[in-house]
Amino acid sequence: MLNKYPLWKNLIILIALAIGFIYALPNVFPDDYAVQITGARSSTDVDQRILERAVDALEAEGIEIKASEMQDRDALIRLTGAEDQLKARPIVQDALGQDYLVALNMSPSTPDWLKSLGAGPMKLGLDLRGGVHFLLEVDMETAVEQRLESMSSQIKRELRDERVRYRGGDVEGDRSISLIFRDEDSRSEAFSLVRDQYDEFTMDEEQGEDGEYRLVLTLSESEIQSIQDYAIEQNLTTIRNRVNELGVAEPLVQRQGADRIIVELPGVQDTAAAKRVLGATANLEFRLEARQDESTANTEKFEFRDEPNRDARLERDVIVTGDNVSNAQQAFDENGTPQVNISMDSVGGDLMNRATRNAIGRRMAVLFIEYRTETEEVVEDGETKTVDKRVVEKGIISLATIQSALGSSFRITGLDSIPEASELALLLRAGSLAAPMYFVQERTIGPSLGQKNIDAGMMSVLLGFVLVLAYMAIYYRGFGMIANIALTLNLTLLVACMSILSATLTLPGIAGIVLTVGIAVDANVLIFERIREELKAGIPPQSAINAGYSRAFVSIFDANITTLLVAVILFAMGSGPVKGFAITLSIGILTSMFTGLMVSRSIVNLVYGGRKIEKLSIGGKLANV
Repeated sequence: MLNKYPLWKNLIILIALAIGFIYALPNVFPDDYAVQITGARSSTDVDQRILERAVDALEAEGIEIKASEMQDRDALIRLTGAEDQLKARPIVQDALGQDYLVALNMSPSTPDWLKSLGAGPMKLGLDLRGGVHFLLEVDMETAVEQRLESMSSQIKRELRDERVRYRGGDVEGDRSISLIFRDEDSRSEAFSLVRDQYDEFTMDEEQGEDGEYRLVLTLSESEIQSIQDYAIEQNLTTIRNRVNELGVAEPLVQRQGADRIIVELPGVQDTAAAKRVLGATANLEFRLEARQDESTANTEKFEFRDEPNRDARLERDVIVTGDNVSNAQQAFDENGTPQVNISMDSVGGDLMNRATRNAIGRRMAVLFIEYRTETEEVVEDGETKTVDKRVVEKGIISLATIQSALGSSFRITGLDSIPEASELALLLRAGSLAAPMYFVQERTIGPSLGQKNIDAGMMSVLLGFVLVLAYMAIYYRGFGMIANIALTLNLTLLVACMSILSATLTLPGIAGIVLTVGIAVDANVLIFERIREELKAGIPPQSAINAGYSRAFVSIFDANITTLLVAVILFAMGSGPVKGFAITLSIGILTSMFTGLMVSRSIVNLVYGGRKIEKLSIGGKLANV
């Protein structure tokens, strides 16, 4: 029997449409304007008392509160509009003080029953939802200096292991290491050792005026360029890892020029909170605690990051940095105390073993080094100016006793809380920065700008959609209405797929949806025109329907597959806005093929299939049996 789908095929179509409807439904519920309260540090908790204090402060200022709730370790206050949201942030910040971060947020209002099914609205990009834009500059000089410091510590450690006696050594300038020896023989031994293992240096033997024998190691130009390239690539990877670990939706992290990185975080409205998400542009170092009888010239004193009144003296030599950590996970010991389990790469494991096998019973510190920019006012020529001042802060985040020789896997204990262990594991797992970075530009894109983009984009989609519906209904009559139903279901499925895949909708993505509307209806146009040709040739209506769908399939399939290939290439080769366009276009092509070929055919079968018909309402010349 012509034009009849079996029951199982109709059921598959119904199930697919039902799933699409459920997962597209959350996008009908608009986001609430809200302020989110989080602790400035991982050890600072937000509890019900803090939430009530914030609510009282807002009510005292006459700001209407829609709802307030606790979310894990954060608090959320929902407000009635954007104006109240902007007023609320400074009020809550003043009421709670600097121990807490208050950020603007757009919080989903999805009903609980949809949340229980895992349904949620589409994520919106920076151009639609708003967020923060950072331009960071990588300190290339410090990158080279840090590599020299690390190499200097490693070379001196190897000289000690080989029992080559030296009097001292330090980094000189921005590309050299100077080693001092008591005699020429020791210098010759060191020359041979370094020459065999460190081909990135050129070496010069010098005689000091005081009778000292010097060996000067100078980095080559190619090695300096290699260090700088590695620094920015490692920083890119680290920032991506840290942002991804903290769940920021679809961030943009990309290189700009020789030494700058762009970071865009959709949905984040507070720059202080965003900087904390980025891990405070920090580095990590593992150092041994200094012995009591050790010379102060070879040690440095540091305070604990969360305990300013507590300090410890550490050796200057760095064992390894966060670059050598391959994995880190928060866990618990046998007493239920939080700890961090660490895995290192082969180089880091070897260095850690060599440094700790003779240091059992001593303590090892994890040093957190933060690079940031502060603004301060200075008076020049009688005028007050605001200038940026670069600040380096170093603090100990962990000081634990070495219980046995460490290798590629070990654990850090002595942590005070689960949040502290979790944050330490995140920083280690995400990797440290190979060079410090400084924020040279900060820009906040407010939600009001995003709403204007959304309104303009939705208007373009709606206008294109309505015009297509009107054309199809007028030109193809009954079959045009069937195509309109399929087109509506296509947009529903597209939105559902975007939500399920957690894809981010951007302004170029909306352009992809507009294009999808045209692509989707094109399939039905090809089918309907084929049916009309068959009818004009005197073919019976049922046979004309069957021929229209079967013979137009190849053309539709070829056209959509070639377009899909282009979209995939755009996604693979492009970045930012191009990816947003490619995502919606790719998903739209797949959903339009499903609705254009299967859903519309199913509706046509329900209306015309399996019975004798005399004419088809498809516009143009009507066909009679």
